Amino acid sequence: MSVAFTKEQDYEAAAADLPDRPVSSHPNLVTREGLAALDAALAEARKAFAAAQAAGGIDVDRSAMARAARDVRYYAARRASAELTEPKPTGAVTFGARVTFEREDGRRQTYRIVGEDEAEPSRGTVSYVSPLARALMGKGVGGEATVAGGAVEILSID
Repeated sequence: MSVAFTKEQDYEAAAADLPDRPVSSHPNLVTREGLAALDAALAEARKAFAAAQAAGGIDVDRSAMARAARDVRYYAARRASAELTEPKPTGAVTFGARVTFEREDGRRQTYRIVGEDEAEPSRGTVSYVSPLARALMGKGVGGEATVAGGAVEILSID
């Protein structure tokens, strides 16, 4: 068949078929700040969806409507499954704790262990399911763990 008789790819229609954002199979543990961030993200997604509908919805901009609908589904599911988990001072690294450790090369790093949606290592937060958090969980001050192939010593837990 000649290409003249085939319909070219409609990029706008393809955008309307965006796949859903993957949802983790781990429990959705969140800090108080993480819960507030989920609420804000859900509100923003609903606002974007309403704006896309007001602008003519799927007939005008399929990609904006698809992105907004996808985000509403994702944040609604994450908010519904959120388990607010307060840090418990136990003397060991737990969910919600801020832990400072020293690497073998003398670098000191501090991270707070948080939920998956609120983790942002560049801002000092890591997910509780990350390899770093898993290596540190349950250990106390002075404890050692192997992180990225090197030993670290826990200096403080807040």
